[in-house]
Amino acid sequence: MAEAADSGECEQCSVLTWEQVSRLNEVLTEVVPVHGRGNFPTLEVCLRDVVRTVRARLQGQGIGVRDVRLNGSTASHVLLEDEGWRLKDLDVIFRVDLPQEAGFQLVRDMVLSSLLDFLPGGVNKDRITAVTLKEAYVQKLVKVSTAVDRWSLISLCNNDGRNVELKFVDRIRRQFEFSVDSFQIVLDPVLEHYERHGAAMSPGSHPTVVGESVYGDFEAALGHLRGRLIATRRPEEIRGGGLLKYCSLLARGFRPAHAGELRTLQRYMCSRFFIDFPDLSEQRRQLEAYLRCHFAGEEGRRYTYLMELRRVVKESTVCLMGHERRQTLNLISLTALRVLAEQNGIPDASNVTCYYQPAAYARGPNFCPYYCGQSLPTWLPCK
Repeated sequence: MAEAADSGECEQCSVLTWEQVSRLNEVLTEVVPVHGRGNFPTLEVCLRDVVRTVRARLQGQGIGVRDVRLNGSTASHVLLEDEGWRLKDLDVIFRVDLPQEAGFQLVRDMVLSSLLDFLPGGVNKDRITAVTLKEAYVQKLVKVSTAVDRWSLISLCNNDGRNVELKFVDRIRRQFEFSVDSFQIVLDPVLEHYERHGAAMSPGSHPTVVGESVYGDFEAALGHLRGRLIATRRPEEIRGGGLLKYCSLLARGFRPAHAGELRTLQRYMCSRFFIDFPDLSEQRRQLEAYLRCHFAGEEGRRYTYLMELRRVVKESTVCLMGHERRQTLNLISLTALRVLAEQNGIPDASNVTCYYQPAAYARGPNFCPYYCGQSLPTWLPCK
């Protein structure tokens, strides 16, 4: 892969610069807490040690590991340091061979047993079972086994929204939603460097590391990241259409790369979202889960995000009956009202009543359209 990238034969690959390798080293060696539930202690881990421990245990059990990759927003941060691009989950992909269903159980057991290595000294490990470790430290456990997809995900809990997410992929149909989250960085050369030289690196002594964009064109995807542009391919193939992530990017100042295709893109995303989540209660669960997982530490952005989501749904939803569309818009509005109340220190959103839609001149930052006796910073559209 590195030779193809060097010779220009692989458009979706690129060799990282020293500055990028240096940021990668910082990410892999940074200490990150994995928070335990109840009386279980917090584990102080760094990604380098987690990856090495898990890989060694998998290989010791005969599970072939083709390579290990950094993925998601952390890979984007390594490639382009941007103050507005906040690191989220620490996503690592182990590309493995899982020909049998028993392999999924074995992978889970190896990850959970690896956690024993990170427990503080003095903890009696003899009576701690895999089930106990799962209840204490795992926030999310996913298994997908179909004709086209075979992968599993184990997410280790971090209360600040930086979960350590370990994904084990035999095969997967689609690996990205938008070009800016399509980057993967192959970690094997860095792990080999750690084995030989430790964490010490310099401009003249560091491993050759390759990054890949599974979007297809590395330089184009990096240009989208640098220019804060939104681009994707076939959004109708994404579960949920990528709608929630799309509106999150809008709320963070990104804009569509191809303005002429904006309405078509949004219609595809809305249609797929309501195909996958037709029930209002399921829509509520998806929305609440997204806010909880993707806005930890950024609670102030939630209201802007919900207003972008409401606007896109209102403008681009063509697959719902009128009353279904109004129900969804009302769900988003009520969620935004609760979020706005929380941001302004009002514990019970039911005490905040919106009586009318303000006129244009009354939408200033100091105008309060709520009968609540407090000055709120913005206004909420009524139904």
